[in-house]
Amino acid sequence: MLIDTHTHVNFRAFREDADEVVRRALDAGIWMINAGTKFETSRAAVEMAESYSDGVYAAVALHPIHLYEHHVDISEEEPGFHTDGEEFDFDSYKDLVMRSTKVVGIGEFGLDYYRLPKDKDQDELKQKQKAVMIQHIDLAKSVAKPLMIHCRPTEGTMDAYEDVMKILDEYYNSPEFEMHCFTGDAPTALEFVKRGGLVALNGIITFDKSGRSMDVVKNLPLESIILETDAPYLTPLPYRGKRNEPSYVRFVAEKLAEMKGIDVSEVEETTTANARKLYKI
Repeated sequence: MLIDTHTHVNFRAFREDADEVVRRALDAGIWMINAGTKFETSRAAVEMAESYSDGVYAAVALHPIHLYEHHVDISEEEPGFHTDGEEFDFDSYKDLVMRSTKVVGIGEFGLDYYRLPKDKDQDELKQKQKAVMIQHIDLAKSVAKPLMIHCRPTEGTMDAYEDVMKILDEYYNSPEFEMHCFTGDAPTALEFVKRGGLVALNGIITFDKSGRSMDVVKNLPLESIILETDAPYLTPLPYRGKRNEPSYVRFVAEKLAEMKGIDVSEVEETTTANARKLYKI
C-alpha cells in the first residue's frame, strides 16, 4: 500500500477521466489526498472524496499564487495559465472542513516567491502571502487538522523556506505539518524535521540531475518522508512528459528505495505509516 499525499485529480486536467484515474490508483493499493488551491478546487476535492467510500481524501486551502490575478508560466506539462485573484475567506473554508470527515488537512497554502508578478511591489506581495499563511494556520488550529505547506523560494535562495520556519516558530507550536514538494537543500530539510515535520518527495527525485535530491534523501531518515505525485504535474520517469497521476507514486517509492539502498517494501511501509499518522487516515 502507498499513499499519494498530494495530488490534484480535482483539477480540470482530469475532467474527462477522473473516476478512471482514481480507480486505477485504488485498484493498485494507492490512496490519495486531493489538495485544493482555491475555493473552487477545494470544494471539488471534498466532493470527490465524498464520492468514494475509502482511500480518497481532501485538503482545502488557498494557494499563494491565487492571491492576485496574473499570468504564471509553468514549465511542467503546460505552457502557462492565468490565475484568478481570490481573498481568503476563513469561514467559507472552515465550512468546507466541517461538512466532511474526508477533509484531513489544510493545504495547499504557504509562500511562493518564485512566481511573484514582476509588475507589482514584491515586498507587499510577500507580506500578503505571510498574512494569509498565518490565517491558514489559525484555520488549522480551529479544526484540528495538520498543515500541508507549499513553499517555493526565489531561485538560488532558501528565502521562502526561512520565512516559513519563522512563521511556524511564532504561530504553530506543533509537529503536525508537511513540506509539500520539497525542493530545498538537506540542511533546510533537517530544520523542518527538527520541528517535527515531514518532507514530501515526488517525481522530481526520478529526474533531478543536480545531486540535491540525492543529498536530501541521504540525510533524511525514512521516518521523516512521505510520498506524493503533485499530479498532473512533475511526472516521474519513465512517464516524464505525460500527464501525471496518483498511480505513478509507485515510481517515486521505487526510486527512493534505490537511492537509499533499501527494499521498496520498507519504503512503502514506513512512508504509508508516516502519512497515516499525520493525516489520521
